[in-house]
Amino acid sequence: MPHPLEGRPILRMNGAGNEILVLDLRGVDHLLTPQEARAIAAAPDLRFDQLMALHDPRENGGDAFMRIYNVDGSLSGACGNGTRCVAYVLAREGKERLTLETDAGRIETRREAETVFTVDMGVPRLGWREIPLSRAADTSAVALEPPVAGAPPQFAAVSMGNPHAVFFVADALAVPLEPLGRALENHPLFPERANISFAQILSRDDILLRVWERGTGATRACGSAACATLVAAARAGLTGRRAHVRLPGGELEIEWRGDDHVMMTGPVEFEFETRLTSRLFEGAAA
Repeated sequence: MPHPLEGRPILRMNGAGNEILVLDLRGVDHLLTPQEARAIAAAPDLRFDQLMALHDPRENGGDAFMRIYNVDGSLSGACGNGTRCVAYVLAREGKERLTLETDAGRIETRREAETVFTVDMGVPRLGWREIPLSRAADTSAVALEPPVAGAPPQFAAVSMGNPHAVFFVADALAVPLEPLGRALENHPLFPERANISFAQILSRDDILLRVWERGTGATRACGSAACATLVAAARAGLTGRRAHVRLPGGELEIEWRGDDHVMMTGPVEFEFETRLTSRLFEGAAA
């Protein structure tokens, strides 16, 4: 018997280098399982940082509901680069402005140019319980206790629908990202794990950033991390409320507006479209 996803089209894209898959499940009564997400990620040409599964909207006025999967099959509350990729896919249907629903809330997008989109990432959450942290703290400067060898002694914590820890460093390129990211993602301060960012302030409006994403690992870009970093930098007086964020895979423009909404503008690139096969899911639990 064929798998329910047999023949479903899946698009490979990238957002500023962030490896994204878009799987359109609108009109299909199927919820992708963590095992199925991992099976897709195991295919050599389908390895992803995030997989954006589109479902029918749950509310009036919505264009689609998104579930966002990390490569380990866990769910993410936000993915700015992936959201831009979704906006590109739906723009092919003639939709220049979108309202996308997620478990973390509604997201508005608009098309700026052929392959450039702006995403309203919403209002950052700055309370320690909202992020969440495992203990009360001033989230602009949280002491890393217990300490981790090689990591800075404090960080800024921000939620952009998912938890972020931002470490400001003198040289982001010199940071051993994999061992520190792996250790810090699972630090006891983060009951839901965290995305780990190492940010170097180049000027008042220019930031160099490297990111370890929870459930995925080192990535070439992370839109929600870029947003969290700008918010953390502005709170610390290191930048203004608008900055150019440079990531290994590309560049993003981030603005923390006066109404507290964080706007992210950046490019997307379509790579290819293929179709899923039942064979891909052999051995994956339903």
